[in-house]
Amino acid sequence: MASGLRRWRQLLCRLLLLLPFHAAYVTALATWWHLGMHSLDTWRNPQLFILGAAPMCTQLKGLSPGQIKFCQLYHDHMPAIGRGAQMGIGECQWQFRFRRWNCSTVDGDSSVFGPVLNIASREAAFTHAVSAAGVVHAISRSCREGELASCGCSRARRPKDLHRDWIWGGCGDNIEYGYRFAKAFVDVREREKNHPRHSKSLARMLMNLHNNEAGRRAVYNYAKVACKCHGVSGSCSLKTCWQQLPTFREVGDRLKDRYDGATETKFNKRGTQLKRRNRRYNKPTKEDLIYLESSPDYCEVNPQTGSRGTVGRECNRNSQGMDGCNLMCCGRGYNTFKRKLVERCHCKFYWCCYVRCKTCERIVDVQTCK
Repeated sequence: MASGLRRWRQLLCRLLLLLPFHAAYVTALATWWHLGMHSLDTWRNPQLFILGAAPMCTQLKGLSPGQIKFCQLYHDHMPAIGRGAQMGIGECQWQFRFRRWNCSTVDGDSSVFGPVLNIASREAAFTHAVSAAGVVHAISRSCREGELASCGCSRARRPKDLHRDWIWGGCGDNIEYGYRFAKAFVDVREREKNHPRHSKSLARMLMNLHNNEAGRRAVYNYAKVACKCHGVSGSCSLKTCWQQLPTFREVGDRLKDRYDGATETKFNKRGTQLKRRNRRYNKPTKEDLIYLESSPDYCEVNPQTGSRGTVGRECNRNSQGMDGCNLMCCGRGYNTFKRKLVERCHCKFYWCCYVRCKTCERIVDVQTCK
């Protein structure tokens, strides 16, 4: 892995030398996450990035100069990056569906999540981590599926604890390549400019780089060994095994735990690195999330912070958790109304092979925040 990283660093340095830093043609808020706002049908069309013989990379919203160079060199990777961004956005919305901040996107906003990411908070930490994880996941799987010219099945070494009679060599997810490419593509955005010591911009860059790495490690460090049985009637007298990605839900759950235990940081004395603000807590590892500023309460609408408030959000009056009406509604109270649910019920399996269900209606109480 070390030699691979050296090659990627060399490539990154060559790319940076080519960048026109004086031409700031992307806004400060625009991000590559905007690629995730395209529909799935868009990413199934490989001609999206080809106009004659030239990639349409300069026309994609949110790419930094360095990422445009990557797009031009690896335009066949862009659909996978877009799918990875979609995975990150979707998982963020799932993990925070019962929170005041629910990771909602902003239509027509090239930053995807809006002004909320201007604050160097836990929420910004999570979005950077889960998006970087999405790219690792999507690129690794695309390699295995044969969709990319520069990679194929994983070449990971045989695990030492694998049964000696089992075959190692099935077409596994190429997590090594996915990690390296995601590191180069995602991090180039942060490394394009020099920031003075003790500056807010340097602190944010260091925070983003740390959380990007935490997201990648949430995938890379938790690869699994998957096996398929062979033998008469699937007797499992022989197995073929390969490297497999963790599910992205597992990745999201892991990063959500890191969000809950994120570490607040500040500059060291030299103003070049971040360190924990409170020494009573453990030092953050490379798998942990870090942040610089406290989060808003997200109770009221605030265009400056990007808070959409919780008025009208559904809550659970019987819950004491974050989805409970007391916490979700910030003490404002809630309204209750009836909702009719129509759903399938009394399903029965018929041989062979279909399922027939009836349609049932029921009335439920729904609470929404005042």
